[in-house]
Amino acid sequence: MTTALFVVSEEGYWGEECAEPLTMLEAAGVDVTVATPSGGTPVVDERSVDPENVGEETAEFAMEVHEENEAINSPVPLATVDADDYDTVVFPGGHGTEWDVNQDRDARRLLRDTVAGPDGTALVVCHAVGILAFTRETDGSLLVDGRDVTGFPNAWEAGIVDEDDRMPDGRKLPYWVEDEVKAAGGNWDAQLDADSSVTVDGDLITARGPGSSAAAGETLLAELGVETPEA
Repeated sequence: MTTALFVVSEEGYWGEECAEPLTMLEAAGVDVTVATPSGGTPVVDERSVDPENVGEETAEFAMEVHEENEAINSPVPLATVDADDYDTVVFPGGHGTEWDVNQDRDARRLLRDTVAGPDGTALVVCHAVGILAFTRETDGSLLVDGRDVTGFPNAWEAGIVDEDDRMPDGRKLPYWVEDEVKAAGGNWDAQLDADSSVTVDGDLITARGPGSSAAAGETLLAELGVETPEA
């Protein structure tokens, strides 16, 4: 059986970016495990389940998965998992990842080992793409250097934070994903003119944001050689 590990934030993951690929993989028969930095239950970004912000259908779907999905509600600590035990490791986005997942050494270990291994495939979505700027290969080089990637663009971030980089909830955003990934050598193209943006570079798949969640899941299933379930 194909296995997947989802690395989910305890500081605020974006509902659709986790729920869409997770349910898609489960429907295709993939065995999904969820891990969080401390092993605590993931925290969903309230804006991602606000009908006024994302629409009633998306909000209801994301909240239902958040509240009822068995894997999400029985996470394991990141330090206890090994990339070799999974066919794919998925990093859903959300601003919260900037405070925990992207800075977590075990999360970076999982990403490095997945991409470096002979069989693994990693999917990194939206703000979680920031982890690429802080993940190093075993020789010390930056994992993203020279790789083609997409992710949450500065053009969108500018419409969320204020002039002091404060989020709507008052927290100061530590960094902008596009800036850090480009500085680390990533070949950045968020394809702002396209409805969705998913980039495949070897064993690394990156996706731009919420609107690319379904395409990201479909791309991951294709890369894994798992048949996409019919809608």
